[in-house]
Amino acid sequence: MIFAVWIPLLVPFLAVPVARRLAEALPPRPAAWLLAAASTGLAACSTAALGLLALAGALRLRFVASLGNLVTPLREVPAAIALPAACAATVLLALSGVALIRTARRQVAELRAAHRRLAPGTGELAVLRDACPDAYALPGRPGRIVVTTGMLRALEPAEREALFAHERAHLRGRHHLFLAAAELAAHCHPALRALRAPLEYALERCADEAAAGAVGDR
Repeated sequence: MIFAVWIPLLVPFLAVPVARRLAEALPPRPAAWLLAAASTGLAACSTAALGLLALAGALRLRFVASLGNLVTPLREVPAAIALPAACAATVLLALSGVALIRTARRQVAELRAAHRRLAPGTGELAVLRDACPDAYALPGRPGRIVVTTGMLRALEPAEREALFAHERAHLRGRHHLFLAAAELAAHCHPALRALRAPLEYALERCADEAAAGAVGDR
């Protein structure tokens, strides 16, 4: 049993390069779904494996061992292996949990701060007075396209339409959820950090393709 538990912890080191290679060969939308699913799935499996390792050590405690035959395979793990592995797994789970909570709170705080910067209104487009050219999709209810005055001055009318279509595709596809899932998954296993950059690229390609279709000009 103890050897099988290690498999989900080792698989990401092999699965991540494979997922990245497959994503390069797929169209943008399937590539984004593949990378997001790989991130969340592998994160869940590795977290479950750490939980089992922690449980194997906890079963050495008398009150936990009373669970009986439901966890017999774990109780049969030698103490010389189970206890050190359980301690390490417990520490890793705690660190991952703290990182997940901090990241989730930071993401929520950044989203709220971004909304506070905008003038009240229900329109899709929000313009910020800033000479630096920038534009982004801000999720929410409703989602909004935020663009600076510097960006508007830098673009021709046709280019603005392409920009708006690009950001609108991000909102419609809820791409922020893909990115949030990948960032949280990266806290569960170090190998999963390598999937964030290709996922961001795939999502940008999705938005580009949508914009090209909307304006009729690649």
